[in-house]
Amino acid sequence: MKLYIKLKPVLLSALTVALLVSCTDLEIEETDSLISKDSGATGFTGLTNTESSLNDLYNKVGGDFQTQENMYALSEVSTDELLVPTRGTDWGDNGIWRQLHTHTWTPAHLFVKNSWNNLNQNIFRATEIIESNPSNSVLAEAKFLRAFNMFFVMDLFGSVPFRGVDEGPDVNPKVMSRSEAYSFVETDLLEALPNLESITPGTENTGKASQEAANFLLAKLYLNAAIYNGSGTFDNADMQKVIDAVDAIQAKGFALQEGYFQIFEPTDDTETIWHLNSEVASRIWNTLHYSQNSPDNDGGGWNGFTTLSDFYNSFEGAPNTNYVGDGQEERRGFVPDANNANNQNLGIGYGFLIGQQYDQNGNPLTNRQGDPLVFTKEIPALVGNTEVEGVRVIKYHPYDPTDEEDQINSFRKHQIMFRFADAHLMKAEAMMRMGQDPTATVNELRQKRADTPDLTSVDEQELLDERGRELFLEYWRRNDLIRFGQFTAPWSLKEVSGDETTNLFPIPETALLSNPNLVQNPGY
Repeated sequence: MKLYIKLKPVLLSALTVALLVSCTDLEIEETDSLISKDSGATGFTGLTNTESSLNDLYNKVGGDFQTQENMYALSEVSTDELLVPTRGTDWGDNGIWRQLHTHTWTPAHLFVKNSWNNLNQNIFRATEIIESNPSNSVLAEAKFLRAFNMFFVMDLFGSVPFRGVDEGPDVNPKVMSRSEAYSFVETDLLEALPNLESITPGTENTGKASQEAANFLLAKLYLNAAIYNGSGTFDNADMQKVIDAVDAIQAKGFALQEGYFQIFEPTDDTETIWHLNSEVASRIWNTLHYSQNSPDNDGGGWNGFTTLSDFYNSFEGAPNTNYVGDGQEERRGFVPDANNANNQNLGIGYGFLIGQQYDQNGNPLTNRQGDPLVFTKEIPALVGNTEVEGVRVIKYHPYDPTDEEDQINSFRKHQIMFRFADAHLMKAEAMMRMGQDPTATVNELRQKRADTPDLTSVDEQELLDERGRELFLEYWRRNDLIRFGQFTAPWSLKEVSGDETTNLFPIPETALLSNPNLVQNPGY
């Protein structure tokens, strides 16, 4: 499928989002307090086609996680990885992006409300499938999807509302504490495991729930147990469960792969454990300048998302340029220049784009004023910026070598959610928290990435930095920063918050009004 669109770099309207996800089976969304037509006063009689409902749920989850707003914004833009600076009036959007960067959001923040509603809707839809006497395989996949969505409600908001399928509008959903939700997620995953398919690496089956995906989510759950149970202490028994879950994935053939950016192409690899059928357009165009384009998007980028200089500096290589031969590690990518630009990369580089940018013929690009398009390393302020401030970051690329027709498919549906490199680093972290040296394990990964020298030692800070270098833009930075105690720390254009309040997002105002069992998180 090709889409020929040009979008202004502003907060996408509901209509625009609908256009972007036009291949996804989305319905008008109810909030967590509204009732399905098959439940309530008349009694829940079960869904008529659980397999179709399961497919719809996969599509719904894929749609929820493919936009640049909501879940992606809460997970990434709230961290030191991404900043969306206002350029003139572009990306102003009443400060909604700046609030994420500075941790000054409120319970009325649109992305907070949308994420809460979407995740809780998915939990309820999964529960409807589970309570409709499905086949064992459908039951297992529905439990996995319920666990996946509940994991993020628990992670982002703490408490989790839960409505039974037979509860009508006169019943306020019960609310699980964070520790209760933790046990619920764990139970769903453990019960699902025996009836989930075990998949082979490098197959198309990575688009559905599997035993390996369930083990990955269990590892993520156990790794964060100290946060979710409130103890702040990483228990050796939990860390051993992390290692066991990762070992179970590895035993099925999943392994670290040579190379890096090709992993994010829709081709066979040994690292992808679970991907969503989500269009990756916003992962490409929200960071590129208006002058950067490809044959299927000659309207150019949206000129929004950038990274911070400190995050860029965490990679090996020349400090102020990123051209081929600048001594950079593979994961930092490169900017094609006049000497190495070619039709295969369309002039758009990989990874971190800084300095002069070029077109596919090696000609220097210009901005809209006709000046050289040179991305600067530093961003002077949250507002008042020109078109060129900030290093741009691109992980999914518009060039698709699997498309034999025209070798372009920037809207392909293949967004990786679970990857073995993440599992491998989770194992290294679990080892570290048990008092073992993780250096050799971390270096096993680095040896699979070109021009990435071994580390001589790995402490907590180095391991957090390594997770950032490997997993940038993959939904886990906020989760990692909280676990390492750094989410409320200061970074460029953000002051220290002074307390741990923002480690949880607020419960949306609308949810509190609709369900009196909910209690607002402290500090909001």
